[in-house]
Amino acid sequence: MEGKMKVAVMAGIGKMEYEERDIPKIKDNEVLVRLEYVGICGSDLHYYETGAIGDYVVKPPFVLGHEPGGTVAEVGKEVRHLKVGDRVALEPGKTCGHCEFCKTGRYNLCPDVVFFATPPVDGVFQEYVAHEADLCFKLPENVSTLEGALIEPLAVGFHAAMQGGARAGQSAVVMGAGCIGLVTMMALKAMGVSRVYVADIMEKRLQKALELGADGVINADRSDVVEEVRKLTEGRGCDLAVETAGTQTTTVQTIHMAKKGATIVLVGYSKSGEMTLPMSLALDKELTFRTVFRYRHIYPMAIEAVAAGRVNLKGIVTNIFGFDEVQKAMDESVNNKADIVKAVIRITA
Repeated sequence: MEGKMKVAVMAGIGKMEYEERDIPKIKDNEVLVRLEYVGICGSDLHYYETGAIGDYVVKPPFVLGHEPGGTVAEVGKEVRHLKVGDRVALEPGKTCGHCEFCKTGRYNLCPDVVFFATPPVDGVFQEYVAHEADLCFKLPENVSTLEGALIEPLAVGFHAAMQGGARAGQSAVVMGAGCIGLVTMMALKAMGVSRVYVADIMEKRLQKALELGADGVINADRSDVVEEVRKLTEGRGCDLAVETAGTQTTTVQTIHMAKKGATIVLVGYSKSGEMTLPMSLALDKELTFRTVFRYRHIYPMAIEAVAAGRVNLKGIVTNIFGFDEVQKAMDESVNNKADIVKAVIRITA
């Protein structure tokens, strides 16, 4: 497809601008997707606020966004499973396919992954993107492209649940009721976990957790989370704790609230990258620690869960901004975290 497209770029810390670029040319194994919705992720906000995450440093102009949903506009010669007009969710990471991790199915650990909006790779706050067809998943008729954009964070939630060995009969606590905390809660419920509780310090997010199916919530600003979990579990502690807030305080709390032999799944990244934890207690309890880096082999499962009505993805969206409001969308998402649970950019109607 010939022509130009509108692209939103990060021109500097806290500054968004627009550029006109050529519509990408596709390779034989790729499709061209007309993007309709792109979610704003916490990593996008972190790059926007600070210009870096660890060793990944933004060099403007840089395109943010890695949670896309849209419609196929053109297909490469080798593509058989998609056609023009198909609505798709895009898995944002292209892996090498040849390393130890790719060959053993743990492709999320590939050291040569090319991932949208991870410097120096541009993201998808733009009208079109060329992407490997095998990473574009067709959406069922009853799943919208808005939901398609949110399959990416939902995949993190399902991977966390699977890392924790989630199953029926368990009690689980999710620390943090941001987007990842909420999708993790819904993934745990979809996988049959009997009782899932959510803790946070923001009341609006806790109310959203209840709305989306949490069995109970704990306002950590008003009560002792560990004591509340003990009460909810009749003194036993929880079978599974998933930490999504990325703080030392919440991570320490998971160790105290977990019952002996329980599993703790660490999802959230701390700002410092280091924590001091009560490891003697963890050893006494013989706790299992699992960690999460993105996801693998999750998109089909996540899409099916949404299609079957087991996960209410639309329910996490609190704000939708137009493509001409990208600066406003980023600023409000940074400055109004108490009210904005999940913001999405509508690229094209």
